[in-house]
Amino acid sequence: MRNTTLCYIRRGDEVLLLHRTKKAVDENRDKWVGVGGKFEQGESPEDCLLRETREETGLTLTAWRYHGIVTFVSDEWGTEYMHLFTADGFEGELRSCGEGELVWLPWSRLPELPIWEGDRIFLRLIDEDAPFFSLKLRYTGDQLTEAALNGKKLL
Repeated sequence: MRNTTLCYIRRGDEVLLLHRTKKAVDENRDKWVGVGGKFEQGESPEDCLLRETREETGLTLTAWRYHGIVTFVSDEWGTEYMHLFTADGFEGELRSCGEGELVWLPWSRLPELPIWEGDRIFLRLIDEDAPFFSLKLRYTGDQLTEAALNGKKLL
């Protein structure tokens, strides 16, 4: 099981997205996602968030919010515990990313982009300012086959 972070960095009505196009083997290939990555030994979710954001974008976060834990269960990629954040304070200059293209887009455009079906659920929870949550998403291939919010089935 992997522990990861994912962060949607906001700038007014815009969000910084990563279009995952550069890695040959990538479970998120061609998808639009926030920034983040895998925990290193001894890291807390916040440590990983700050390090991964700096490595992928060149930005140093100064204000963020921890929204919840998303448990991904996949028949292809195994199980992952993703710690979900948004951030609206940062310093530094945006730089290129080795995993894809970084693009500022209007937050409202997210539903139009190729994203995982389950991402739509946690993005809605962010929009609704939901309290800290646990979301389980089970995938068979690319198909979302189960969703449960705080232990209660949605799908």
